[in-house]
Amino acid sequence: MPSMEFLLATGIGAVTTCGLWLLLRGRSFSVVLGLTVLGYAVNVFIFAMGRLWRNAPAILGQGGAVADPLPQALVLTAIVIGFATTGFVIELALRSRHDNGSDHVDGHEPGTPLPDDAGADAVADVRAEVPR
Repeated sequence: MPSMEFLLATGIGAVTTCGLWLLLRGRSFSVVLGLTVLGYAVNVFIFAMGRLWRNAPAILGQGGAVADPLPQALVLTAIVIGFATTGFVIELALRSRHDNGSDHVDGHEPGTPLPDDAGADAVADVRAEVPR
């Protein structure tokens, strides 16, 4: 029978793997979802490193087991920061979709040909700035 530590480590590893797989996808929604899932995996990891104590106060008292309040405070802060970051990244993805007309992260749909003069303007600008 597997131990609880093994199950927790396997669960965190599976969630991390799903988050990384979503991050490597080509669509902005998948990237946002992958960042969120990866954030959840990190939060559970931080929380697990603080151990779970039963009937233990978080403040030093008269001897006995004392729970460490730092991991809980870090996770609560990370949840708030993760929520704000997710909102910001969603806004960036929506703006990119509006500007490029594509949900793909590099602004180019796979399978469609690139325009022949995609970099011609940039090359002409650089050539114009080079002194002769």
